[in-house]
Amino acid sequence: MAELSTVARPYARALFERASETGRLAEWGEALRLAAAIVGDPAMRQVMEGARIDRRQIGEIVIDVAGDGFDEEMRNLVRLLAENRRLPALPEIAALYEHLRAEAEKQVEAEVESAMPLDAEQERNLAEVLSRRLGRQVRLKVEVKPELIGGAVIRAGDLVIDGSVRGRLEKLATTLAQ
Repeated sequence: MAELSTVARPYARALFERASETGRLAEWGEALRLAAAIVGDPAMRQVMEGARIDRRQIGEIVIDVAGDGFDEEMRNLVRLLAENRRLPALPEIAALYEHLRAEAEKQVEAEVESAMPLDAEQERNLAEVLSRRLGRQVRLKVEVKPELIGGAVIRAGDLVIDGSVRGRLEKLATTLAQ
């Protein structure tokens, strides 16, 4: 995993710089997500790992699957990655690119694990509070986890807020055990 990240980082930075220059941050993000999904598909992984197909052909297969989802620059990137045996790094490249984009756009994704589903107003209020605290626009990714018993756990960047009943019980158990 560390090696994949090391390989992906320079590509992600270069793509981010190119997208910034051309004012196409969102378009590149969409194309990279599509490419990552194609390359991450189990059937495509089998094709890429097969010894019978030439590297260039694998790149063209990815381009064909994407159809109109890739412009010429993205097609060239896929060809370059295929030629250099770097197609498996595409999901990591896409993730690093999105991180750079979020930083530039002053955005952060907050993962919220809640014991019960949140309604739209609760999500909006939580996003507003987190935005004020973090000084960034917050996008919420909410997941229901009944095992929390009650409350929620929020992760946004380095910030972790455990307001779950389960977390409080674990903290109490640790305190009593000392």
